[in-house]
Amino acid sequence: MCDGFIAVLLPGYLLKLGFGQLDVGLVSTTTLFGSAFATILVGLSGNRFAPRGLLRLAAALMMATGLAFAGLSSLWPLLVVAFVGTLNPSSGDVSLFLPLEHARLAEAATGDARTALFARYSLVGALSAALGALAAGLPDSIAAHTAASPLMAMRIMFIVYAITGAAIWLLYARLPARPSSIDTPRVSLGASRGIVTRLAMLFSVDAFAGGLLVNSLLTLWLIERFGLSLGAAGQFFFWAGLLSAGSQLAAAPLSRRIGLLNTMVFTHIPSSVCLIAAAFSPSLTLTLLLLLARSALSQMDVPTRSAYVMSVVTPGERPAAASFTAVPRSLAAALAPTLSGALLSLGWLGAPLVACGALKIAYDLSLLAAFRHVKPDGGSS
Repeated sequence: MCDGFIAVLLPGYLLKLGFGQLDVGLVSTTTLFGSAFATILVGLSGNRFAPRGLLRLAAALMMATGLAFAGLSSLWPLLVVAFVGTLNPSSGDVSLFLPLEHARLAEAATGDARTALFARYSLVGALSAALGALAAGLPDSIAAHTAASPLMAMRIMFIVYAITGAAIWLLYARLPARPSSIDTPRVSLGASRGIVTRLAMLFSVDAFAGGLLVNSLLTLWLIERFGLSLGAAGQFFFWAGLLSAGSQLAAAPLSRRIGLLNTMVFTHIPSSVCLIAAAFSPSLTLTLLLLLARSALSQMDVPTRSAYVMSVVTPGERPAAASFTAVPRSLAAALAPTLSGALLSLGWLGAPLVACGALKIAYDLSLLAAFRHVKPDGGSS
């Protein structure tokens, strides 16, 4: 939920502090690089520590991140916090939570049941992010009904972010230890190294494309192109999040009918076409409708992708595979926001949308060509 409102508020907050479009992209890039670095550490040394302890460490970083962003106003300190903290400028989870949680979830089910489990996991996240996006309008309401300035009202939201980190720390402290019945040793990549490497390379292309249009930059684009307010942007991302959540509910039954890989590819391509069309749309209404159509399709690959990776490797390799595929995604996504911010600052407003859509279509076609004959452990691909 916090990711939902932070992704919408971040560009407006940085603009209020006196920064430009390029700075918004730079902060987003630094945040994603920090997440990639943290994920690398988990992949290299995570097996030496209890997952519950690592998750509590992430929650503690979340508390510190919120307090620091609420109190700092200079670019360089904010960049440092963005790198070491947990701020998320995108609509999906890009933090060190991801490989830890994926490995734990994969232990709880097999085959189609695993896909359904990942779908429920993604559904809860998508619904929470949608509610969070709706909360992005709260600073306007706070400023209108109290003596707080708009900037102070935004700082309050970062304090809420920190308080939520404390609540998450308590929740993770209550997480049961890894079941004793799960005795599969956790190992580095072995027999599955080739397939995981190819998947990681393709996923990095998808992540780079997505990094061109993380929610913070899409909000900035809507502000620059149509003068949309943060409150209105929050309402849009609320409905977009609900559509994304609904699509993830449909992902599991659809994948049972047509396979994990086909679900990933043939729902993703139409969503990219909608995104490219939105770049050339002459009106706000049509643009929002196209972006909502994209949201209804673009996230079906999230649970299916996670389930696919977990199903094509041996059980002992799953933590390493989750980290190995997450790291290139994070690094590739981190490179893109600064480029996107630069394009926006130059006045090329539609360029990030077109580039994002075109690259995603190329990724989907390449993924289908490379893996259409690879079968997951649950059956058809």
